[in-house]
Amino acid sequence: EIAHQIGRVKNQQGLEIFSASREDEVIAKVLQASKGPLSPETIRHIYRELMSGSRALQRNIRIACLGPKYSYSYLAAVAKFGEAVEHVPVGTIAAVFEEVNRRHVDFGVVPLENSTDGRVADTLDMFIKLPNLKIRAEVRLRVHHCLLGRGDRSQIRRVYSKAQALSQCRNWLSKNLPDAAKVEVVSTAAAAELAQREDFAAAIASRAAGTAYRLNLFAEKIEDQQNNVTRFAVIGEKLEAPSGRDKTTLMIRLPNRPGALVQAIAPFSKQGVNQSWIESFPIPGNPGELEQSYLFFVDVEGHISDPPIEKAIAAAKKQCERLDVIGSYPRSESVET
Repeated sequence: EIAHQIGRVKNQQGLEIFSASREDEVIAKVLQASKGPLSPETIRHIYRELMSGSRALQRNIRIACLGPKYSYSYLAAVAKFGEAVEHVPVGTIAAVFEEVNRRHVDFGVVPLENSTDGRVADTLDMFIKLPNLKIRAEVRLRVHHCLLGRGDRSQIRRVYSKAQALSQCRNWLSKNLPDAAKVEVVSTAAAAELAQREDFAAAIASRAAGTAYRLNLFAEKIEDQQNNVTRFAVIGEKLEAPSGRDKTTLMIRLPNRPGALVQAIAPFSKQGVNQSWIESFPIPGNPGELEQSYLFFVDVEGHISDPPIEKAIAAAKKQCERLDVIGSYPRSESVET
C-alpha cells in the first residue's frame, strides 16, 4: 500500500520510478544496520527484490539487454533491477542502444569493460553515435564461467560460447579440451541452448544458464583470472542525481598535437579530482586520413554537480575539440553471478 502511495506521488510530481542513487543509499543503510548472520550478498538480494516488486506496483519497467535469458547481461540487469521488471532480450549491443533511444524501453544494460579483455568496443562505439544517452548506473559483475553439457565430458567435440567468454577461458580450454573446436555464438545463453540440443557439444556459460537448460555441470570457475569482473553500464536518457559515492564518465575528442591529453586532464588533477579510467578509442569513419584520430573515455571520481568537477570540466573544454558527459552515477561494488 505504501508503494502504491509513493507511485501516485511520483506520478503527480513527474518523478522517475527508478533512482539508482536512492536505491544504493537504501542498500548501504541496510548493510550498515545488519549485525548478521545473513551475508551481505543475501541481504542485497532480499532488498533488491523488495524494491523491484515495489517499483512494479508503481509502473512496469522495461529493460533491454544483450542475449536471451540467463546471459551475463541478463544477470547484470537482474542484479540492478531485480526480477519484477520486463526483460527485453535483443541480439546486439547496438540494438540495446536503439531500443533506449527510441523509447521502446526505459533502460538498457550493456557491457562496458572486462578485467581480463579490457574495453567492449561495440559499447564505446555506440556512445559516440548516440551521446545523448547517459550512464545511469553501473554493475560490477564477478563473472564465473562454467563448462556445461549433456552426456560425458570426455566426448566433447565442440565448445560454444561468446567470443569474450572463450577468450577468458582460453588457458583452461587449451589444457583440458585441446582437441575440441571453439565456436563463437552471440551469447553464453545461446551457447547453453545449443549444448542442450546437440550431441558431443558443451557450452561456457553461467551456472544459472546450466540450471535453466538442464545441463550437467562439468566444471566451474574455469576462467583464467579468478578475479574476473565485467563492468556493465545501465543506460538511459537522463543524468542520475548525486549519491555521495559517484563517478563521472567523460568522452573527449582532442586536437592532434603533442601533449593534448595531458593538457586536457590536468585541470582535474589541479582540482584534486582522481581519474580512475582512461581508454583511447579510434574514431570511426576516417578512411582517407593517414593518421588515426582518437576519442578518450575518462572516469573521474565525483558527481558532475560537485564544484571541483564543474571547474575542471570548464577548464578542460578549452583544451578539447569536444567534451561530452556521458554519465554521473553511483559507484558500484562487485556482485556475484
